[in-house]
Amino acid sequence: MQQHIARENNSESRELRSLFEKQLKELYWAEQIMTDMLKGVILQSFSKDLIAVLQNHLGETGSHINRLEHIFRNIGIEAEAEPYKAVKCLIEEAEALIATTKHGVVRDAGIIAVLQKIKHYEIACYGTMRAYALALREEDVVILLEQTLEDEKVADLLLSSIAESHINIEAADKEI
Repeated sequence: MQQHIARENNSESRELRSLFEKQLKELYWAEQIMTDMLKGVILQSFSKDLIAVLQNHLGETGSHINRLEHIFRNIGIEAEAEPYKAVKCLIEEAEALIATTKHGVVRDAGIIAVLQKIKHYEIACYGTMRAYALALREEDVVILLEQTLEDEKVADLLLSSIAESHINIEAADKEI
C-alpha cells in the first residue's frame, strides 16, 4: 500500500513538474512578446509619466526574461517559448485600441487598462509558479519568481497611480 501511495505521489509530482515547465514556457513567451509590445506602446503614449513607467518596465522585462532563462537552467531544461492565447488576445486588444483612438490621454487611459490586464495575468502566473516551485522544492527558483512577482505588482501600482492621479481625469474632461 505504501509503495502505491509513493508511486502515486511521485506521478503527481511529475505531473506538477510538467505543468510548471509548460507554464514557464508560456511566461517566457509572454515576457518576450511584451518587450516588442512595450516598445510600440511607448511610441503611441502621450503622457510623460506613462512613458517613463513604460520605459522603466521595458528594462525590467529584460530582467524578467533573464530570470526565466536562469530558472530554465536551474531546473535543467532548455529555455523555450510557448505561445499563450490569452496574452495574444490582450495584445490584439491593445493594437485595436491604438488603431481606434487618437493620440492623447484617452488612448493613454486605454493603454493603461490593457496593460493592467496583462499585469494581472502576469501577477497570477508568477504567484502560481512560485507556489508550484515551493511544492517542487525549487528554493532558488522561488526567489527568482518572487523578484519578478514583486516587479509586476509595482508596475501595476504605478499604472494605477498614473491613471487615477491625472490620466483618467483628463480623459474624462475630454468628454465634457
